[in-house]
Amino acid sequence: MSRVLLIGCGGVGTVAAHKLAQNADIFTDICIASRTKSKCDALADAIRRRLYSKNGVTANITTASVDADDVPALVKLMKEFKPELCINLALPYQDLTIMDACLEAGVNYLDTANYEPKDEAHFEYSWQWAYRERFEKAGLTAILGCGFDPGVTSVFTAYAAKHHFDEIHYLDIVDCNAGNHHKAFATNFNPEINIREITQKGLYYQDGKYIETEPMEIHQPLNYPNIGPRESYLLHHEEIESLVINYPTIKRARFWMTFGQQYLNYLDVIQNIGMARIDEIEYKAPKADGSGDEIVKIVPLQFLKAVLPNPKELGENYEGETSIGCRIRGVKDGKEHTYYVYNNCSHQEAYKETGMQGVSYTTGVPAMIGAMMFFKGLWSKPGVHNVEEFDPDPFMEQLNIQGLPWHEVHDCDIEL
Repeated sequence: MSRVLLIGCGGVGTVAAHKLAQNADIFTDICIASRTKSKCDALADAIRRRLYSKNGVTANITTASVDADDVPALVKLMKEFKPELCINLALPYQDLTIMDACLEAGVNYLDTANYEPKDEAHFEYSWQWAYRERFEKAGLTAILGCGFDPGVTSVFTAYAAKHHFDEIHYLDIVDCNAGNHHKAFATNFNPEINIREITQKGLYYQDGKYIETEPMEIHQPLNYPNIGPRESYLLHHEEIESLVINYPTIKRARFWMTFGQQYLNYLDVIQNIGMARIDEIEYKAPKADGSGDEIVKIVPLQFLKAVLPNPKELGENYEGETSIGCRIRGVKDGKEHTYYVYNNCSHQEAYKETGMQGVSYTTGVPAMIGAMMFFKGLWSKPGVHNVEEFDPDPFMEQLNIQGLPWHEVHDCDIEL
């Protein structure tokens, strides 16, 4: 029996839960938990209906309510359900409380995004890497960044290093969403996290040091398979931090993401009117009983999240596809080579399978595969590890099986 606790019931959690249930030979008992139990119940019911209509089988799923900021509550749930692994698909602010609970309850850990403080748009692995010795002493495994980027892109890099290069010198991770959700403005995952991520300063690694740029300062058109040219912007992304440590021959590593002009125009307005702020402001609000006003504190970005379209509800009308991959230059047997490995994911195909759009799908599926690697004993080692530290081959095999087939091109023009 393999018992897994899934914390988080958003778009990514919805996809991961579907994929866990589809692989019941590995994941025999699943508990879906979030702050609102009714959402977990609805998700569990939807999964059971999909599985029964497709295969005539059901899934062993339970649900629970838990506050991921509350370590004692998390520990209580873990001791009651007794999972071997906790998949953390909650907010990045909650990574450390969930890791603390896992240590106290004796549960292994996996996430898709690194920790960031709630009051600062800043993310790096140092906070979670500080847990290495504690997880080692407890005999527990913690797998960090097992979504697509970070996650699959790091596995792509590991696969390239294992099979195609003696030394990787230049790494460019490229992320294109060429989909259309037919909304004036929306984010593909939690708006609070998404907008924080792309409005902070850019960062890339070159010749042993990090170089900071202004937000969206560096950009150029890149061609994406089956999509064509899209303007691509250099961002700060966390997988660069671990990859340049684990592959010290890298001379330069960068991360690029596409944005449409309409998106950028709306984002510019949001910033200019102060709605991207993450600090608290005071607001005079009328009391519910009509007896006057009261001063309340709100965070503008959290308020914006409340009025923007819910990323979970974008899938039905979403058209187009994503294209995410790694463009690599290095040497093999003394000769320079280029290598491009990527996945394209259809928003509509993702929706048909899970009810979610492609961005959620490309993050939720790898989380399940990472959990599968753990339960098969292939990615199980006490301590805190980034995914490129494990054998990439079985993970790459499962990508093809589980709905994210990858493609590779050798000695091509990688444009970068």
